[in-house]
Amino acid sequence: MGVNNIIGTILDIIYPQVCGICGKLAHKSLCNKCRIRLEKEFNINIDNYAEDFNKNFNEHYYFFKYENLIRQQIIALKFQEKPYVYKTIAYFFKENKKSLKKLEKYDIIIVVPVSNKRKKERGYNQSKLLAKEIAQIINVPVSDNIIKKVKDTVPQSTLNKEQRLENTKNVYRVTNIKKVLNRNILILDDIYTTGSTVNECARVLIEQGIKKDQIGVITIAKD
Repeated sequence: MGVNNIIGTILDIIYPQVCGICGKLAHKSLCNKCRIRLEKEFNINIDNYAEDFNKNFNEHYYFFKYENLIRQQIIALKFQEKPYVYKTIAYFFKENKKSLKKLEKYDIIIVVPVSNKRKKERGYNQSKLLAKEIAQIINVPVSDNIIKKVKDTVPQSTLNKEQRLENTKNVYRVTNIKKVLNRNILILDDIYTTGSTVNECARVLIEQGIKKDQIGVITIAKD
């Protein structure tokens, strides 16, 4: 059993099957009332950056604007030590499988890494938890050992646009380029604000021989 599956099993034991949004007992971590609320905010969006020379990736997929209900859930998952919320988000995606079919053209999902320090503090990488669930839906493998974060940084959420760009420079290193050569790569993160994090991850891949048109980005929400 993989580490992520073990984490999922532990979370199932520790936390009852409740809706991650309202906290009421619910089958599959999402009650019907909150599912309807999420559906009102849900829409698959694709931003194309093929002609944008400032972007190191070809396109960006996202499903929510970073506001209202989904914003509350991502904050809870990322900053309030509520890892079980990922099951609510994941179950919602399972209920909307057709919206993810466009992602089946990719060969591998790469998770934006967190530093070892941050992972120890939080106990999990929220993006990895979500990536595993999406990977199962579209039948694409996920890997978190292609790119490594080699320097601790301050949280991007505390910085302005210019500071975010500086904060991500020379932070990531490719550790296993052979695994992704000649493959279509989907980089997954939770939130897209300026795009500086995923852009830097894509940049280090390009430095190792990956082409821009081989790289896509997916986030749960866009700010």
